[in-house]
Amino acid sequence: MDELKRTSLFPEYEKYGAKTIDFGGWDLPVHFSSIKHEHVTTRTKAGLFDVSHMGEIVVKGPKSLDFLQKLVTNDVSKLTPNRAQYTIMCYENGGAVDDFLIYMMEENDYLLVVNAANTEKDYDWLVKQNNYTVEQLTIENVSDKYAQVALQGPLSEEILQTVTETNLNEIRFFRFESEVYLGSLTTPAIVSRTGYTGEDGFEIYIEKSSGRELWNLILEAGKDKGLEPIGLGARDTLRFEANLVLYGQELSKDITPIEAGLKFAVKVDKETDFIGKDVLKEQVENNPKRKLVGIEMIDKGIPRTGYEVYHDGELCGTVTSGTQSPTLQKNIGLALVNSEYAQEGTELDVQVRKRKLKAVVVKTPFYKRDK
Repeated sequence: MDELKRTSLFPEYEKYGAKTIDFGGWDLPVHFSSIKHEHVTTRTKAGLFDVSHMGEIVVKGPKSLDFLQKLVTNDVSKLTPNRAQYTIMCYENGGAVDDFLIYMMEENDYLLVVNAANTEKDYDWLVKQNNYTVEQLTIENVSDKYAQVALQGPLSEEILQTVTETNLNEIRFFRFESEVYLGSLTTPAIVSRTGYTGEDGFEIYIEKSSGRELWNLILEAGKDKGLEPIGLGARDTLRFEANLVLYGQELSKDITPIEAGLKFAVKVDKETDFIGKDVLKEQVENNPKRKLVGIEMIDKGIPRTGYEVYHDGELCGTVTSGTQSPTLQKNIGLALVNSEYAQEGTELDVQVRKRKLKAVVVKTPFYKRDK
């Protein structure tokens, strides 16, 4: 059995009573106290997540924009330095290789932050598609160079502002600064106003060697504001309530971005013929045969990943994610269903063990923070 990988912050987990699990080959905390408590803490105060397992890939050179335009669904030409963009990389059949953020560091220099379990696959895919010379384009997996933490929740800016002179209020949503000094750390950090919880907050990248110091600095700064370390369990329930897709569940090699409700990040009208464009354009114009919908249980039961969904006794879909919402106190799920049953108010049945339990299609996101 392969030994689990650990982030540079792993030695800090024990101080806070972390329970760790195998997450895609990484030894990561599922929770420090409890999933529900950490979920509520992030929604009402602030939470700090170790997300150093995420992958980072640099694409740079005179042909970097042309290359990325062919590889991803969004329009990279809309980016300017210090802006980030959510996008998807697809196969010819429209299924997703991965979804990720692209940071434009400067002209001809992009940082891709990809899902941890997909890092090697993404890197190999990018290299395989590269027909340019080294002078025109370079692709480098720099994941080992970074530690990354996410500070999320309504008090995030207030907490982080106490340890930096950079005016964080000026970093708008999906923008970043790449030379931010925090506390007494001598290494600058990339501070990005992005996240995966549905709350305001920041994702912070720094040299791996400074990761533990950064983690402790932020936790100390937020101690009086109720800041706590948060595990993967709450990260999943938070993103789920906000209808943020998880690769491998709502989006995959077999589920296209259009089916997953990510049309906003698929620019089928951009001039470049990106990989998968024909299939995705057909789905945009004629509607996909399947759609991702939110469901709320009417009967008592929790819709879990993989549970079958029926309409009038006929199989019509599958639950991709589901839980009891800590915020709403309701049993809810996301399900990929045949499009004719995707309208709000449609009643469906979810196979929960040996019983079919009633559910209804509801509007998503289930949770949206007050601006």
